[in-house]
Amino acid sequence: MKKLGTVLIALMAMGAYSAMSQELPENPDPGKCYIKCITVDEFKDVTETIEISPAYKKLKVIPATYKTVEEKVLIKEAAKKLVYVPAVFETVEVPYISKEASKTLEVLPASFGSSSRTFEIYPKTAKWEYTTLPNCPSANREDCVVACFVEYPAKSESIPVTTLTKDASTRETPVSEVRATYKKQVVKTPARMEEIEIPAEYTTIRRQVIDRPAQVTEEVVAAVTKTITKTVLVKKGGMAVWEEVDCSVTGLNILPILYEYNSARLTAESTKIIDDKLLKLMKEKPNLRVEIMSHTDSRGNDEYNMSLSQQRAQSVVNYLVSNGISRDRLVARGYGETRLKNRCANGVDCTEAEHQENRRTEFRILQ
Repeated sequence: MKKLGTVLIALMAMGAYSAMSQELPENPDPGKCYIKCITVDEFKDVTETIEISPAYKKLKVIPATYKTVEEKVLIKEAAKKLVYVPAVFETVEVPYISKEASKTLEVLPASFGSSSRTFEIYPKTAKWEYTTLPNCPSANREDCVVACFVEYPAKSESIPVTTLTKDASTRETPVSEVRATYKKQVVKTPARMEEIEIPAEYTTIRRQVIDRPAQVTEEVVAAVTKTITKTVLVKKGGMAVWEEVDCSVTGLNILPILYEYNSARLTAESTKIIDDKLLKLMKEKPNLRVEIMSHTDSRGNDEYNMSLSQQRAQSVVNYLVSNGISRDRLVARGYGETRLKNRCANGVDCTEAEHQENRRTEFRILQ
């Protein structure tokens, strides 16, 4: 960075025209470094008396007073109670036919007789019959043929037959019915609801009634004023100016602050380091803006380390502000364990000296 500053100054020495065209500082000294700064607003403190509490009325309430009275009150209304009276039954015998009247049937078989019937088994016939006369004198026997018309009577035969004298029939015999009885419960007196009157119930209570209503008294409290000192803008900043600085502070600068364990409090030794390293520089160069950067080692919870580093950076800013440095010139940033300088990440076994290298606070000049 120092070599770069020297080169820049050498370039600027080439001429006013070149310096103006690049907006570089005029008449720079060889070997010096310059920071382009934007001037901050200038303020001054003024005192002013303001009303911090207005005049107001203070109201005081005088509570109401009560007296006790007795009163008869209804605690149970009159009503009616319905009582169910069940039905009354009596037992009666009911006759019924257990077996109906009927009849039996007796079968009377048929009776038969015997007879005979004559049937013609062959009808009466007649036919011509030819015979040759014995002792026929003719040598031709046909000369001795005699034709006779013979009649034969019909043939008949008697067959015994059975005759029906009386066909089969039935004879009815009546069977009388059988009677019996069963027991049955019948309603003698029907069920009913009886209504009973229940009288109302009362009791005497004691209650408090207002004897005298609540009242309000009024008291006026005067306004309260306070003289304060406030900061007002004197001169608007925003102008680009060049501040000559030692080339050794143009990069990252270590503030060797040793914080107490798990704490962001600045010790007396730490404040002396800030006084020597940074406070003096900011007072001598009123246009410089500075970023305070705080870091932790990798041990512990990541989120907690981020919060702790932010608190430590803010404690440096607060100390500088308490010593007259405008807060507008300061930026506090905590980086936790996100920018370790060595190998000592989570889970890596390192020495205390290696962890200490990561527990650092730095500052850099903002251009």
